[in-house]
Amino acid sequence: MAERMNVNPTRMMLTSLKKRLKTATRGHKLLKDKRDELMKEFLELARENGRLRKEVEAALAGVYRNFSVASAMMSQEVMEESLMFPKQGVLLEVGNKNIMSVDVPVFGFKTTAEDPTNIFPYGFARTSGELDNAVAELSDLFPALLELAAKEKQTQLLAAELEKTRRRVNALEYVMIPKLQATIKYIQMKLDENERGNQTRLMKVKDMMLEETLAEKRAKDAAVFGSVE
Repeated sequence: MAERMNVNPTRMMLTSLKKRLKTATRGHKLLKDKRDELMKEFLELARENGRLRKEVEAALAGVYRNFSVASAMMSQEVMEESLMFPKQGVLLEVGNKNIMSVDVPVFGFKTTAEDPTNIFPYGFARTSGELDNAVAELSDLFPALLELAAKEKQTQLLAAELEKTRRRVNALEYVMIPKLQATIKYIQMKLDENERGNQTRLMKVKDMMLEETLAEKRAKDAAVFGSVE
């Protein structure tokens, strides 16, 4: 049985608790709907995140292979010298969008150089084709990496909001609403008991008044009959 609140069993308190119960029931329904929609959005985002992660990891594996081959074909000094001064840079742009009342980040970027394809910071005479491929693939992969980072953060924020909403739903469903219902039932029983007690007292008072009236009538009748004799 749910624990009840420690309140005075009055009609005013009963009316107040009924209003609270109505509000809690409506809030519970709204939170359940929000939880279900959040779960739907979270699962969809998690699937998209998993798909994108596989694609990015596969692409990165190709980049690492090309870098490994280039490292084997070129000396370490030439490799480090070729990549020492990057020719292209990016400016990260951070925005946000709202998903079920949760602000999640959206990343974008623009290149610092006017020509976004100008990515090779070295001449091609001393480098291998595998290094060129690795740099080009990494450049092409950069937007997907940003998208993956955004989706990872979006998934994390939605998961936190989903857990918070789930706790609120459970608190209303298993604690607050049963406690309000038990308290309302207790107050109603107390009021009914008081009402029955009042009715019993009124009936006793009525019986006493009838007895007094009958006694007075008998006394008057006896006085009348006594005077006649």
